[in-house]
Amino acid sequence: MRGHEAGTGGRRRRLAGVTISLRETDLGRTRRARRIGRVLADTHPDAHCELDHSNPLELAAATILSAQCTDKRVNEVTPKVFARYPQAADYAGADRAELEELIRSTGFYRNKADSLIRLGQGLVERHDGQVPGKLTDLVSLPGIGRKTANVILGNAFGVPGITVDTHFNRLVRRWGLTTETDPVKIEHAIGALYPKRDWTMLSHRIIFHGRRVCQARKPACGACTLAKLCPSYGTGPTEPAVAARLLKGPRARDLAAAAGVDPELVPDQDGSVEAR
Repeated sequence: MRGHEAGTGGRRRRLAGVTISLRETDLGRTRRARRIGRVLADTHPDAHCELDHSNPLELAAATILSAQCTDKRVNEVTPKVFARYPQAADYAGADRAELEELIRSTGFYRNKADSLIRLGQGLVERHDGQVPGKLTDLVSLPGIGRKTANVILGNAFGVPGITVDTHFNRLVRRWGLTTETDPVKIEHAIGALYPKRDWTMLSHRIIFHGRRVCQARKPACGACTLAKLCPSYGTGPTEPAVAARLLKGPRARDLAAAAGVDPELVPDQDGSVEAR
């Protein structure tokens, strides 16, 4: 299926029955990006923020805790954290040892406790204890970087934002949508390819795909709905029976079926997904 052929557009790569130019025009890249977006919407209709929360402060705290930790583990820890610290002032005045013990299982708990305490202090001092709904205000707060700010804006305030986490970074580069490596530059490059209204859900769908299908070490190329649009097809196993075993999550068999692969090839799943 793979090979190279000459063409008027320069070198071209033939993958899964579709030819993708290695000198793709900006318009061609935009059109392919939009097609990828539509396929992702069909593939992952359940895509959403996987951090449990009921308000902006809870989402901010959960996002801080999610660094180098699975969302599943964060969601196991946060009920007690949210109950103990319902307001920004509670984080600001938290007993460090108590907070560290509550979040210990998320890893890097000392740094995370420091970020939560300083975030609470910043919110109390600058925003009357309320999480602001503007990017510039959010990124000026302790513990809130641009990625976290976009998570908060998109999921707590309905403000479109692109979340460039490790999965998003990996996939948009594998798909040849950008060659940038800096997260801010990636955010702007991908944002230019899609309508702003789609940014938040696009981020969720790409992250879902990265966790469930296109994993870092061995992507399930032979069971991927994007095979015909991906210039990196073949990075992982292309044999459907092998690729199907790499699919993750509670909808793994649905993902296989969507890619035209026998869902019975997918082993039983425990519902877990890859760490952030």
